[in-house]
Amino acid sequence: MPTTNIDQSRTASDPQPATIRVWDLGVRLFHWLLVAGVAIALTTGFLAPKSWLDIHVIAGTAIATLIVYRIVWGYLGSTYARFRTFVVSPMRAWLHARELLSGRAHNHVGHNPVGTMMILALLATLIGLTITGAVVLGGVVKEGPLAPFTTFSIGRGVKETHELLAFGLLALIGLHVTGIVIESLRTRENLARTMVHGRKRADTASAAADEARPRRLLAAIVFAGVTAAAGTAIAHWSMQPGLGAPTAALDPNYAKECGACHTPHHPSLAPAATWTAIMANLTDHFGDNAELSAAQAKSLLDYLRANGAEKFDTNAANRLRINDAGGSLRITDTAGWKRLHRNVAADAFKLRKVAGKLNCAACHGDAATGRFAPRSISIPKE
Repeated sequence: MPTTNIDQSRTASDPQPATIRVWDLGVRLFHWLLVAGVAIALTTGFLAPKSWLDIHVIAGTAIATLIVYRIVWGYLGSTYARFRTFVVSPMRAWLHARELLSGRAHNHVGHNPVGTMMILALLATLIGLTITGAVVLGGVVKEGPLAPFTTFSIGRGVKETHELLAFGLLALIGLHVTGIVIESLRTRENLARTMVHGRKRADTASAAADEARPRRLLAAIVFAGVTAAAGTAIAHWSMQPGLGAPTAALDPNYAKECGACHTPHHPSLAPAATWTAIMANLTDHFGDNAELSAAQAKSLLDYLRANGAEKFDTNAANRLRINDAGGSLRITDTAGWKRLHRNVAADAFKLRKVAGKLNCAACHGDAATGRFAPRSISIPKE
């Protein structure tokens, strides 16, 4: 039967028209929470430093959770929340677009066909962003549920797709807002405001859909089941070691001997050939005499070569695997190191708590582990 959710408690002296309940509380909460999540994700992705990655990931996780909820509510929610009341074919959307251009388009209670295409495009883009984001997180950062299965090369390649989708999302948001403004002017009804209180004027609707009773309990059970299963799987795989990420602590002998003069660099920061060349001339170790006994030197060299950059698949190991420093053995002279630090001000290395480019631990809280995760970056203030 046609929906009867119309407020007819108006009198002849009341100029306000009757309204109809269109957007239920679940749809409205989804909409504005999604707006907040997308705003945070875009801000942290485009503008914030790498150390804000955790906030970016939290926003992405929230977006994915909201999308799962919306899909469930699209089948079990109230009348205009259900996909069957607004999802149409691309041809129908094209015809509606032509009607809009010709000025012959009629109004819709829920989403119009063109608006439907925009909603589907936004949802598809957001799904693509969450999936590619998880791949990048697993492959490049070596964190998240895909870390045990994703190589750095895959993560880095997918990163470009993730960035393209982010720019595409910005474009879609611009078109979406423009469409809302144009449609609000055409129908003389503030559509953004209707997503706040949920009601539209009854006189703007040409036809109402058959009323559907929301199945809240079933929707809650399905949503809870899906999120619980997904959350359990994500938590389990997130706790597993990342593919090619170091897990062992630094060799105590190496940490003692090299740490006596400077921060002991994780072996994954240079290839075996570089470590071999460094250990071959310890009497002139970058201007200092760091000579060790033959047995000590061999033990350290064996450890360094067994754990060089070739043995790991982290971002740092991949960037520093090739020694392209023009003969220099300094890690800080390589193109990979310079690229990783291209956004760090030169004065930062002169700070008292940093005291030079070699003190990785001054800014990287996990330098000793070889992970160099974005969340562990904190440049001292003085």
